[in-house]
Amino acid sequence: MSIEGTWNPSVSSPVGEIEAAAELRERDGPLTGVAHGADEGVPLTGISPDGDRTAWKQAVAEPARQTPALDATGDGDTLRDASRAGRLPSLKGTGERQTTPEHQA
Repeated sequence: MSIEGTWNPSVSSPVGEIEAAAELRERDGPLTGVAHGADEGVPLTGISPDGDRTAWKQAVAEPARQTPALDATGDGDTLRDASRAGRLPSLKGTGERQTTPEHQA
């Protein structure tokens, strides 16, 4: 499954549901991406696709400054992910591929 596209993942966290948008694109080379949420767009780093799984890191400022590592598994237009930042427990989430992108990576 190609991970390319615009996704709307949400993660259940101790401070509530966190919703975002993640765009992953392959243009003339390696996979690149941008995450949008809390009025900010940040580049995804260390993007590592492996079959139906893709891992990456992204800097976030809300609810606290951190750089979680994410591991996402795609199944058609459904995404399941787990993220971990430092000593915090792993957070699980799900998302759907958007048919009309709201942003462009």
